Amino acid sequence: MRIVADKNIPFLEGVFEPYADVVYINGKEINRDDIIDADALIIRTRTRCNADLLDGTKVRMIATATIGTDHIDFDYCNSHGIEVHNAQGCNAGGVMQYVFSAMYGVAARKAMNIEGATLGIVGVGNVGGLVEKMARYLGFKVLLCDPPRAEKEGPDAFCSLDFLLENSQIVTMHVPLDETTRGMASADFFSKMRPGAMFINASRGEVVDDEALLEAIDKLGAVIIDTWNNEPDINKELMKRVDIATPHIAGYSLQGKQNGTASAVQAVARHFGIEPLYDFRPEAESMDHEPVKLELSGKTQGEIAAVFQYNYPIFTDDFRFRLEPDSFEKMRSEYSYRREIYI
Repeated sequence: MRIVADKNIPFLEGVFEPYADVVYINGKEINRDDIIDADALIIRTRTRCNADLLDGTKVRMIATATIGTDHIDFDYCNSHGIEVHNAQGCNAGGVMQYVFSAMYGVAARKAMNIEGATLGIVGVGNVGGLVEKMARYLGFKVLLCDPPRAEKEGPDAFCSLDFLLENSQIVTMHVPLDETTRGMASADFFSKMRPGAMFINASRGEVVDDEALLEAIDKLGAVIIDTWNNEPDINKELMKRVDIATPHIAGYSLQGKQNGTASAVQAVARHFGIEPLYDFRPEAESMDHEPVKLELSGKTQGEIAAVFQYNYPIFTDDFRFRLEPDSFEKMRSEYSYRREIYI
């Protein structure tokens, strides 16, 4: 069998070689000629899997080592017998860590008191659920907006988006990108946020209207952006004006990358019956890469904030990105994965 894989997926090289012919290509550069005889693709979000790429190829399995799937045309794949697998929840812990490192970091820099603040979480799936769990553990008040979950589970634990925006000191986005969420952070959205509130987007860039956010920045207390419209050709004016800017690396923890690669490998192995890889998981190279348990006992808010900053000094990523905004993809592909915090 033949596999074409994004060369920037960590821990993958050498895994399938005993069982398949494997070709590694930069994900954004994978084209139809590369995959014409491929049985499987192992990708990230930079490979657009649609008719233009897949028509006339042998591909019968696509595994993306990411949570997001908006780069894959499911209608086409379903109608052409192509199985698609994504790594649900793989980087949830890394994104959660990013959110709290960013919150505490920017609050300290701007002298904002966020102790006991109300945190509004828009989208409460794998990532939003972990953010909620950590927020409650740290003593934040929490508001949740997730219409699909509210419809399925009942409305008691959830609120409307308007109520969340009007009553939250911090608003963090964790929605998938689809037609209901594209551009949802609009001028109307920002007009309903409280003056001085903090806004965080670590979901998908396209959920935010850049011009609306630029208009709202002076009203907001702080803005933290990890995901951007038109990556890697981002809005540099927006980057200059936000408080923390990073190049779509919120989920880039070592554990998140282990999870994503393990999920993709296991899915391809099971599809093609490669039994030795059914339970594959990359190992950490040393104890220094193991996750860190957060203990609250006896700690002040300042000490808790320091734990997050010590394990992920987020302003280093912000500083590097501002120095070289045109190195968006290079920074992602060469990123030094951090270890996660958990409770």
